[in-house]
Amino acid sequence: MKIEPEAQVFRVCGCPLLSVVLFFSCFESRVYAWQESLRVEVADRRELITAVNEAEPGTRILIAPGEYRGGLTFAGLRGTKEKPIVLQARDSRQPPKIVAGTSGIHLRGPAYVELRDLVLTGATGNGLNIDDSGNTQKPTRNIVLHRLQVRDVGPKGNRDGIKLSGVDDFVIEDCQVERWGDGGSAIDMVGCHKGKIKGCRFRYRGDIFGSGVQIKGGSADIIVSRCRFENAGGRAINIGGSTGRDYFRPANATYEAKNITIEDCTFIGSMSPIVFVGVDGATVRYNTIYRPKRWVMRILQESQEPKFVPCRNGVFSNNIIAFRSDEVRTIINVGGGTSPETFRFAKNHWYCLDNPQRSNRLGLPTTEIKGSYGKNPSFRNADHGDFRLRDQSSVRDAGVRTKRNRE
Repeated sequence: MKIEPEAQVFRVCGCPLLSVVLFFSCFESRVYAWQESLRVEVADRRELITAVNEAEPGTRILIAPGEYRGGLTFAGLRGTKEKPIVLQARDSRQPPKIVAGTSGIHLRGPAYVELRDLVLTGATGNGLNIDDSGNTQKPTRNIVLHRLQVRDVGPKGNRDGIKLSGVDDFVIEDCQVERWGDGGSAIDMVGCHKGKIKGCRFRYRGDIFGSGVQIKGGSADIIVSRCRFENAGGRAINIGGSTGRDYFRPANATYEAKNITIEDCTFIGSMSPIVFVGVDGATVRYNTIYRPKRWVMRILQESQEPKFVPCRNGVFSNNIIAFRSDEVRTIINVGGGTSPETFRFAKNHWYCLDNPQRSNRLGLPTTEIKGSYGKNPSFRNADHGDFRLRDQSSVRDAGVRTKRNRE
């Protein structure tokens, strides 16, 4: 295990001052003109465990290429805003592999922790599990997951690629999750708040019970953007769900999910790409949905407690939906105990690939405002997964936006 200090450079009178060390023979003291953080290089499992257990705010643990047996559990790993604790690949081109274990990595009660450029594969429970140690009054905070690869989890049952319970103020960026439990989710959030999932890719099978991203248990203020869902479970996005009362955060929540935004994502396949379940406000906008297999969206209520609000206040706008009439049973499935009359539909572009004349037979619960029907959106190469629009496309202000249009 190699340990080195890292200096944060300060400038004095315009000149970089890397270090000032004053030696006084009578005092044997040092004065440093930088704040010191610690860089630790590890090359085996024992060194990794030791480094994490001894980590202090500002520690950066660089993990050498190779395989490391999973089942790694760490409690109370807490950095600060100025000095997060970072676990990352020593070489991002050769990311280390955390292999097997019930969970590849399990972090209990962390704060200001970042995981970067790691592969987690073959876990039987969850690939990565981050929670608040059951202390629902003290959520885990400020977690960054960057360029993680999580795959081959489970494969049977409710097994998740990434599981977050009671996590607030988090970012999951440029991650890829493939093949999780057939009853689980690529990312499962229970009682999570103020989070962003962006630039990620989820890939599996569209005929399983599981989901791509699930947001439930009192979760709120979550944004999922610029992600790609390729047959990412039967429900690609499950906004809400069915959570046991003891697992809600906050405990008095009257909804499964609230103030959720899904935007600029691409959905390919899945039984139903978009599902609202026990939601109190969610917006699905500027997405491209291609060939869903049974429904485009569902409005459901699975939590039946009297104090729960009915699934309500959804917005579905500015999306491109390209579907086949021989695949989609109905455009929308509405379950009992919901308030479909509170949902709003606007400016979506609908196109029935095998019979364009059927593009406007939608059966929406409320009248759509300024929708477009029956015009080929002119994808560049849908057969090869390129859903960018050709220059001559008639679509305006719908589907995944370019970076410039998002700004």
